[in-house]
Amino acid sequence: MALIPGAGGRGWIWHLVEADLRRRGYDAFAVDLPAADEGKGLPAYADAVVAAIGDRDPVAVVAYSLGGFTAPLVWQRVRVRQVIFVNAMIPRPGETPGAWWDNVGWEQARTAAARRNGYPADFELDSYFLHDVPDGIRQQMLGHDVPQSGGPFGDVCTFDGWPDVPISAIAGRDDRFFPLELQQRVTRERLGIDPEVVPGGHLAALSRPAELAAALDRYLRAADEVVAP
Repeated sequence: MALIPGAGGRGWIWHLVEADLRRRGYDAFAVDLPAADEGKGLPAYADAVVAAIGDRDPVAVVAYSLGGFTAPLVWQRVRVRQVIFVNAMIPRPGETPGAWWDNVGWEQARTAAARRNGYPADFELDSYFLHDVPDGIRQQMLGHDVPQSGGPFGDVCTFDGWPDVPISAIAGRDDRFFPLELQQRVTRERLGIDPEVVPGGHLAALSRPAELAAALDRYLRAADEVVAP
């Protein structure tokens, strides 16, 4: 199971979920992306994921946040058994990550949720990313913080449509960066499904890893039951 990170490209974001899934018997592996390199964008990100997948065939692809734009470039090059988006930027064919924000009305949704729920509408890291992350994990994050270059944001996500495999989405109930209402609307519009709602904010992989791993496990088991003879 390939775990694709979001902005910053550090697979470490998945380490708690990865460990949980491995305890459940899955071959889960997080991928590092060359996110700090201005000269590299979506094609290079897909190269990194494909290289990490190696000869695993087929593989489940789990894409978090900005990683949603890498996933389609991966499933065109390897055989996938399932795709799961987590608090993700779900793309449309031909869209760029840079255009996604306005296309889905992100700013309006973010500020409306802030006013409704009583946290600052002006973006700040603590309010939007770290509000539910335990202090110990926050300290560990300092050693894994990598700046995200602008490299991928102008790259077109080139794909014709969704693969003929189970496709699912998971949304954090407490996500302030991609508010739940936004994720539900975009998932319905773009995938025609409702996301499963789990506890946790945008960094649910760090704040609520057990719940997120359990949700991934349910989807993986369900897909296995569909394909089982």
